[in-house]
Amino acid sequence: MSSIVTPEFTRGLPKAELHLHIKGTLEPELKLKLAKRNNVDIGQETIEDVQKTYDYHDLASFLAVYYPAMNVLQTEEDFYDLAWAYLTKAAANNVRHVEIFFDPQAHTSRGIPFETVINGLYRATVDARALNVDAHLIMCFLRDFSKESARLTLQEGLKYRDKIIGVGLDSDEHNNPPLKFARQFEDAAAAGLHLTTHCDIDQKDSIEHIRQALEIMEVERLDHGTNIVEDPDLVELVAKRQIGLTSCPLSNGFVSPEMKGEEIISLLKAGAKISINSDDPAYFKGYISDNYYALAQKYQLSQEQIVQLAKNSFESSWISQKQKELYLAEIDSYVAKFSK
Repeated sequence: MSSIVTPEFTRGLPKAELHLHIKGTLEPELKLKLAKRNNVDIGQETIEDVQKTYDYHDLASFLAVYYPAMNVLQTEEDFYDLAWAYLTKAAANNVRHVEIFFDPQAHTSRGIPFETVINGLYRATVDARALNVDAHLIMCFLRDFSKESARLTLQEGLKYRDKIIGVGLDSDEHNNPPLKFARQFEDAAAAGLHLTTHCDIDQKDSIEHIRQALEIMEVERLDHGTNIVEDPDLVELVAKRQIGLTSCPLSNGFVSPEMKGEEIISLLKAGAKISINSDDPAYFKGYISDNYYALAQKYQLSQEQIVQLAKNSFESSWISQKQKELYLAEIDSYVAKFSK
């Protein structure tokens, strides 16, 4: 296998995306289109106006830009268009399987019915089969909302159990540890849903939050989670249990100039199932293949390392063993043909 990683190689490599916020795929063009469609005054008239608002340096300043943008999402068709726009880009990046985060509370709290959100998103995931993309939805709780809000959201979500593959936890982690939502996660697991949670990079009490998620709540994946390298015992735990970590280099780069690349490589060498994802690509200037390539360029990763990251993405996904074997075979076939 050649050791040179090119943009063409990362784009064509079969991959799964496991850390993708659908509202983070709202490109300026679609934002303006939906604002006009729904007569929503967003205070921006051009693509350049929208791009100028993308000014943030930490999680709190990012969220201050991120959440107001969602006001343009009003109807089921809006949510369909949002998901479809992402899924067409996923297909162009040879994403074969994707598990998409969505945040019902961000919409129900502004008067949009739960069914409007999930029906629009789900319809796009069904249509994505025509793009050869296998797409599923993960319902996330907003951790800066109350436990009661999460309980009600889960209660509503379970009415659509056939459209949701798992639950997650995101938004502002400060003073909102994973254990705040332990009951909701237990109830979700009892209903047969998979479990993941954000443990964002360089947060206050990062290691304690990671420990809660792994040892008490028994999540199946950690989103971000690269601070785990600070505790070798926990690294050994995730490697032993084959718990996935979903890292996002380009979004990491807005907080840490090194993109947490050294941590990613360390975890890869330790046998942890760490994968590469795009997080909020419209805001962090890059879709999944761009994240692979940026990491490979900065750290001179070999094709072997990039291929292992792609294999990890399937191996830590929530699909059957048979599906995993088929996707892994696709990777091997791709690499063999690319290397000729």
